[in-house]
Amino acid sequence: MFCLLCQFSGIAVFAKGTPYYYQLKVYHIKGKAQQDMVDEYLQNAYIPAMHRAGIPSVGVFKPLVADTTEQLVYVFIPFKKIDGFLSIDAALEKDQQYQQDGKNYLAAVYNKPPYIRLESIILKAFSAVPEYHLPKLSAPKGERVYELRSYESATENISLNKIGMFNKDEISIFDKLNFNAVFYGQVISGSHMPNLMYLTTFENKADRDKHWADFGPEYKKISGLPQYQNNVSKNVTLFVRPTDYSDI
Repeated sequence: MFCLLCQFSGIAVFAKGTPYYYQLKVYHIKGKAQQDMVDEYLQNAYIPAMHRAGIPSVGVFKPLVADTTEQLVYVFIPFKKIDGFLSIDAALEKDQQYQQDGKNYLAAVYNKPPYIRLESIILKAFSAVPEYHLPKLSAPKGERVYELRSYESATENISLNKIGMFNKDEISIFDKLNFNAVFYGQVISGSHMPNLMYLTTFENKADRDKHWADFGPEYKKISGLPQYQNNVSKNVTLFVRPTDYSDI
């Protein structure tokens, strides 16, 4: 059974280190007042507090195309161990500087909340890439294009098959073509499971399009293999851009 699972998922075979755990927060906000409050909180309170807690890089991203009904803000937080995620709230409660800097957000009243809803997605890094990486880009943040993808699968085992496909084959193509991936992760807690997510980064939209054009021929070499058929039931692609205060 163990060997069968290894062959199917590819996860145990390619372990290269202790995997990071990632939290992806998704703020659903509406209107300038909420947008300003969340930006102020993240820039002046949350990110500095995370730095003090030993997390050097926090990513904040917003969609390239704004929704007319609500705005979204994505916050990416990497943890070396799951214990870091479990203990961070307690650390923030004890951080008096954070409590002071974030008081407008933290003490918001019920009829003037800083957001409509707040999602939290927890991911475990893939074995082939157990840590996150900062983008190696020269373009200003305001010109960059980041691509956040979510691949949903019909069942847990089929999702493991897709993760195995990444670990064995796809990630090497992304690396060869310099997709500047920040992370690859299996969602272990979220509202659209089973699924995986990953974030690639580009200088601009034209750079993104060229990379994917180059990816196609390489991907065709593996996409037709019988063991990888029908392992994605839904592909959600989001184009985002880092805020000027994002670490990533």
